[in-house]
Amino acid sequence: MSAERPGPGRLRRIGVIGAGQMGAGIAHVCALAGLEVVVSDIDAEALERGRQAIDRNLSRQVSRGKIREEEKDAALDRIQMGLDYAPFADCDMVIEAATEKEEVKREIFKKLTPALRPETLIATNTSSISITRLASSTDRPGKFIGMHFMNPVPVMSLVELIRGIATDEDTFAATRELAVKLGKTPVAAEDFPAFIVNRILLPMVNEAVYTLYEGVGSVEAIDTAMKLGANHPMGPLELADFIGLDTCLSVMQVLYEGLADSKYRPCPLLVKYVEAGWLGRKAGRGFLRLPRGAAGPDAVSACEYLSGSGRSVIKLSQSRAIPAREQRVSGTGVS
Repeated sequence: MSAERPGPGRLRRIGVIGAGQMGAGIAHVCALAGLEVVVSDIDAEALERGRQAIDRNLSRQVSRGKIREEEKDAALDRIQMGLDYAPFADCDMVIEAATEKEEVKREIFKKLTPALRPETLIATNTSSISITRLASSTDRPGKFIGMHFMNPVPVMSLVELIRGIATDEDTFAATRELAVKLGKTPVAAEDFPAFIVNRILLPMVNEAVYTLYEGVGSVEAIDTAMKLGANHPMGPLELADFIGLDTCLSVMQVLYEGLADSKYRPCPLLVKYVEAGWLGRKAGRGFLRLPRGAAGPDAVSACEYLSGSGRSVIKLSQSRAIPAREQRVSGTGVS
């Protein structure tokens, strides 16, 4: 007897691997859409931070009149958290949202598949890595798909859907239906490095870092020029800090290695910042530095600014650019 094929409305219980910013956001929107959710992470503290982030972001939606208090409570009741994959045995789909490192993801999939039913679908939230390669580390490449949510998940409406070479049409159709149920707009992308959004966005960010590295302009000058000259609601260096400089670097490395084109070479200044632990907003320091002890703008407000719907929410005055004497940028590198 063949395994049940994914059909309309069959995805009712969703597993999420990773309780970080993306994993918590995916769990948030799934639970709010009425789905049962299981979140797993190897770190109990990460699970607790994820639970707090979901509670905080749901409360923000209540305060803004987007949902009712009872909807928030019901969503939280639908979320279960744990430190292993055993609860995924009853899931219809598991979405991996771990760190953007291929070797980590492949190891996760090897350990995950024995815990799943044969018909369970697997999705990865990778922003750049080959879906076909990741699928090969599972026992079900036909039921494997890329489902790239944008950050922050509760606010951004886009989801990129990426087929691997073996992904079957039933899997794509079921995943597309899930995206729509979550209130997202799905777009299909081919399995090329960084897909659509990051293939376009991250080289622009990398070029902005090169512009700083080569001394063409300061942080403020570059961000102001792109906001006022290209009508971008957020400058590329401020955006890099919001994304996370480590994530920016990972995507550029995938592009550089996957397409073998020197135009995608990560800027040495970006590499140095990541090596220094200056990862942007989450570290309190990147191209902009938050005041000591400040939490910084919340993710929802930052995204509203990014989308242009809240232009007064984030201003450069909330965080200051690191002076050139501290960056110590020269034509030969960063000292």
